[in-house]
Amino acid sequence: MRIKILGILAAVALVSACETASEGSGKSSGSGVANAKPVEVYSPPLGGSAGVRAGSQEDLVVNVGDRVFFGFDQFNLTNDARQTLDKQVAWLKGNPSVTVTIEGHADERGTREYNLALGERRANAVKDYLAAMGVNPARVKTISYGKEKPVALGSNEAAWRQNRRSVTTVGGAGS
Repeated sequence: MRIKILGILAAVALVSACETASEGSGKSSGSGVANAKPVEVYSPPLGGSAGVRAGSQEDLVVNVGDRVFFGFDQFNLTNDARQTLDKQVAWLKGNPSVTVTIEGHADERGTREYNLALGERRANAVKDYLAAMGVNPARVKTISYGKEKPVALGSNEAAWRQNRRSVTTVGGAGS
């Protein structure tokens, strides 16, 4: 019995010796967004990705992520979306000469006009978040494609889920 108790105490002591930084221990980002997490400055991976030019679309896709997804008939940002956008903020701050276009997309359900408006609300939600986190809004354009440019074909939830998105493109539409 004593060996079990001593073993448990040793395990607890070992686990407690592994310290992790608390979430609130970082410096303030100064973004003015309530409860905003600090945004790290983007630094490319050591050695970089072979053949990937810093500040390019491929750099964004490979090292950060270029899209966020939305729920059905929604344009609010999920926690997963915010995590991706926080990485985009850091990437944009690390590449100050880059401009981007946020494309808003919708699934095939609904009218063309409705989906264009929904895509616009999704793109603007992303732009507003980037701006709130310190990205100059003049560097960010928006465009809505509604349901006109699906990435997944099919009339099922798996396809619809992939098509309810915003995509950040370097330079982008009209650039």
